[in-house]
Amino acid sequence: MRAYRLNGAGNPLRPVDELDPRPGPGQVLVDLKAATLNYRDTIVRDDRYGGEQKVDLIPLSDGAGIITDAGEGVPRARIGERVAIGFMPGWTEGSFSAAKQAGALGGGFVDGVLAERIAVPATGVVSFPDGWSFEEAAAYPCAGVTAWTCLFGGRGVRPGDTVLVEGTGGVSTFALQFARAAGARVIAMSSSDEKLARARELGAEALINYREVSDWGVRAAEIAGGDGVDFVVEVGGSGTLDQALAAARPGGEVALVGVLTGFGGPVNTGAILMKAINLRGVYVGSIADLRAAINAGVRPIIDAVFPFLEADEAFAHLRSGHHRGKVAIRIAE
Repeated sequence: MRAYRLNGAGNPLRPVDELDPRPGPGQVLVDLKAATLNYRDTIVRDDRYGGEQKVDLIPLSDGAGIITDAGEGVPRARIGERVAIGFMPGWTEGSFSAAKQAGALGGGFVDGVLAERIAVPATGVVSFPDGWSFEEAAAYPCAGVTAWTCLFGGRGVRPGDTVLVEGTGGVSTFALQFARAAGARVIAMSSSDEKLARARELGAEALINYREVSDWGVRAAEIAGGDGVDFVVEVGGSGTLDQALAAARPGGEVALVGVLTGFGGPVNTGAILMKAINLRGVYVGSIADLRAAINAGVRPIIDAVFPFLEADEAFAHLRSGHHRGKVAIRIAE
């Protein structure tokens, strides 16, 4: 099979030809049709993931395809299913743990989905609607599930709540769509008026250009009615967290999911305490979360689809920041 492997930080991906994997007991073989990229994939590729990492890893975590073989103990009837593969195929449900995290595809020592085939646990894949493309299904395992967990992993977004989403990347776009589907009001934030216009088309009721409004957290609280927003989907990390805390109402939730501005820095812990803010770290979610997110019926926004032979170009497009929604790679027709 054809695949790509990492080739050192800053270097082009290395195309390889390898033996096809075989499904072991309890596993299925998936012929991959599409994959999508996340910011995490740039961290892995640049060797900034933290801790040790397999130097020639097959990258990317988010893939979808067709089950073409089944190992011992798996019904043969599953062959032919169109499935999305879980970000952590071994985390079917229940609480998060380090052992489950260690099984995340495309990071650490676990090969990912930028290949023509992969063998994974039969319990680690989820079927998706017939009308969806493989690119749409492949948008869900990391970005879709992360956005779902941000909004529904705590008390859960309710009709009439106000949600602040930062940016228009994969997680933020999913969060906007999920929040609107749940009957919530959405405030969208970006540095681009063009991207904000697109967010309005998706249902955002209020917009903030953070290049023009430096205290955007205070502005978001004002838009929400003074006390602040009910939920913040915080993708920036240390450089934006204090603004997110300023935006949140007393007793509100801030779901910390991204590190776009870095992994560490000063934080206004006084705001967390005095406003009794529920600050939650979100690291994707389980297979049960993937199933729930897909069953919500939200069709992902696909910004661009690159052919398999242009995987490096897909990475470059993601790094450019010009995308709105997900960047995809079509592995096979």
